[in-house]
Amino acid sequence: MKCIGIMKARLVWISGYRSVVDNGREHSVVLDLPQQYNGYNTGPTPLELLTMSYLGCVAAIFANVSEKRGIKFTKMMIELDAMKGEKTIESGKAKLTVSSQNSKKEVENALRLTLESCPVGVIFDRAGIQIDWEVELLPA
Repeated sequence: MKCIGIMKARLVWISGYRSVVDNGREHSVVLDLPQQYNGYNTGPTPLELLTMSYLGCVAAIFANVSEKRGIKFTKMMIELDAMKGEKTIESGKAKLTVSSQNSKKEVENALRLTLESCPVGVIFDRAGIQIDWEVELLPA
């Protein structure tokens, strides 16, 4: 496997289950556990951040694919219900809602291309996590 770049991450423990992670580029996120697990509930859990990262990746790649394919949209929202098993996420149901004058078929094709190239989605695929997607098209 050829390395084409290095991504950095650093974690600083604060207290209890609370930590701050950063990417070495001036961006940081607080991670914590909910109060029912003795956390302070000051940020998402690491697993929640993973699902949030997945949606962020899909949104960015979808916007890029849409731009290249001439798909214009005025609103986008993505929702994910990730089903957690005993240890980790096992499957999920996601819904992409966009306001566009393009056809639903064009939007679905852009989503298909997005899912084929989303780096975080590739990790989900390799881990065997099946996410079922739905597209809702709203008028622009």
